[in-house]
Amino acid sequence: MLSVKLICVGKLKESFWTEACKEYEKRLSTLCRMEILQLEEEPDRPGSLAKEAEKIRAAIPAHHTKIALCVEGKQLSSEGLAKLMGEKTLEGGLCFIIGSSHGLDETLKKECPVKKGQTIPQALIAFAMSSRANLTMVPMQDFLEL
Repeated sequence: MLSVKLICVGKLKESFWTEACKEYEKRLSTLCRMEILQLEEEPDRPGSLAKEAEKIRAAIPAHHTKIALCVEGKQLSSEGLAKLMGEKTLEGGLCFIIGSSHGLDETLKKECPVKKGQTIPQALIAFAMSSRANLTMVPMQDFLEL
């Protein structure tokens, strides 16, 4: 079963988003092992992104492909995401990383072999990633290369 971890720096503040994430985690429990981890955001000071990156690195499971969700990342279709998830089922799992409101440390981004575009607020991404993992897996050859 695919293991998916979503690491977010910062916490969902609105209860409706928190409840929505819990609901999707429950729905996904038969399809994948889904875990959402919300780390504390550091105050906006020099070196804060590096501190957040260390917390993120410590939370990434072994043998998981790191996917940074960042503005400069490549936009990925639902089919492309399904293909990526299908491929990584055999390799260990996926770890999606969302930085704080100040961004994501550049060295951590460079460590991520996949960067997916992020253009919407963090709360919506956490919700969307939870719901997107509910895609039907189809044979990988049905999709074009990423």
